Amino acid sequence: MATPGLSESISGAILFDETIRQRKSDGTPLASALTDAGIIPGIKVDVGPKGFSGHPGEKITEGLDGLRDRLAAYAQMGARFAKWRAVIGVGDGIPSRASIEGNAHALARYAALCQEVGLVPVVEPEVLMDGVHTLERCGLVTEEVLRTVFSQLYTEGVMLEGLILKPNMVLPGTTCSKQDSVDDVADATFRCLLRAVPAAVPGIAFLSGGQSAELASARLNAMNVRFKCRLPWALAFSFACAIQQPALEIWQGKAAHVSAAQQALNHRAKCNRAARRGEYGAAMESTSQVARPAA
Repeated sequence: MATPGLSESISGAILFDETIRQRKSDGTPLASALTDAGIIPGIKVDVGPKGFSGHPGEKITEGLDGLRDRLAAYAQMGARFAKWRAVIGVGDGIPSRASIEGNAHALARYAALCQEVGLVPVVEPEVLMDGVHTLERCGLVTEEVLRTVFSQLYTEGVMLEGLILKPNMVLPGTTCSKQDSVDDVADATFRCLLRAVPAAVPGIAFLSGGQSAELASARLNAMNVRFKCRLPWALAFSFACAIQQPALEIWQGKAAHVSAAQQALNHRAKCNRAARRGEYGAAMESTSQVARPAA
């Protein structure tokens, strides 16, 4: 928020219940400070994935109880959008239809409640990278998940033009023996989205899901380069670790490292802004002037 020029690359920030209630040292609410900096404040509203009874190894996200009142309160605090994350694992016999449908239903109920109080829902069904599954298996599972999510969104009467989809990219599992190229990932992800995501959705903001910062940028860039003229939706980013981690590693909670950490944060934000436009390249990394402070 205090990083100079950050709002040129980052349009929104997702807060937690604790952080949206915080204030700056001068008493300004954090949501107001973000707005003043040109960044839209949002709020994470699920309470996390829990073990799915009757389905060992699978999880379902909870948090619908009391959500209507919580959303109204967050809107009063200055939030303009909300986020709910569902996690879908891939492995032997999973995901089950029960897991996919249960998580899709919760996402749709959450989205309907958001729109009821004037918040934009960020719908985040994440097919996890963990595992030995191939790119092709991830594509099949992701397509099935997205089709089910949008079926539930239709059923709940959610206005598709008023939401943002935050999906995973189609990727091989982290321990798969074959790690596909950047272009192969771009092709598989675009093909999956084209088959499963209605054109009425205005934007898709990918999660990074544990990808390295550079790979996440390169893969987003490849999609915008290869398919720009064929995209019915804007392809953008909603990265956490892939933007924040380099800065956090530099900062280490030390005041003397703040400036260098801000440089690192701004660099990653600019790289992803370029990827959003199809203008990112490896040269942006090699010419980075981010200086690391002495330990």
